[in-house]
Amino acid sequence: MNKMLVFAEQTAFVSDEASDEALLERMRADDVEAYRTLVERHMNRAFGVAMRVLKNPTDAEDVAQDAFVKAWLNRQRWEAGRAKFSTWLYRVVVNRCIDLRRAPREEWIDDVPEPADEAEDSVSSIHRRQVYGRLEDALGRLPTQQRVAVVLSYYEDLSNAEIAEVMSTSVSAVESLLKRGRKGLREILRHSEQDVRIVFGD
Repeated sequence: MNKMLVFAEQTAFVSDEASDEALLERMRADDVEAYRTLVERHMNRAFGVAMRVLKNPTDAEDVAQDAFVKAWLNRQRWEAGRAKFSTWLYRVVVNRCIDLRRAPREEWIDDVPEPADEAEDSVSSIHRRQVYGRLEDALGRLPTQQRVAVVLSYYEDLSNAEIAEVMSTSVSAVESLLKRGRKGLREILRHSEQDVRIVFGD
């Protein structure tokens, strides 16, 4: 069975409004229910980041799963107030993605799928989906560090300071990565520059 489905089945019944910090404190006491709630809360986002960096669903699932396994194995080391769990999670996911990207692979860029049923979509909806499909494809062609910065900024809405913390670098370095990433996207999508400007700005 798909590992993501296994997690979904395990966590579907969990409902907890506790903060991440409260859940982590409970995890330090080996509270499995707190762990499952944390997984339910953050798994989709972890998978989404990994998927956009790796462009491979199997690897993205593995990265997301590994990040949460690491969270459980290191639960006793968590220090309240030291860092947000989401920041720690992004860092683990991003670092693992970068490691995988460095590994030799025959092909990293997947073909962009066509809309499932264009006949049922409006013209504007079709156009929007095509634009985002081209952007996703172009994103897959950026150098890894630029891609990570763009994903965290434009898809996850992190500030430059937060991205710097996740990537263990400076804010100025993040600004440079984002600038080069936007330039790279425009060069890849020369015939769709107006679309890129609409989505990413100048």
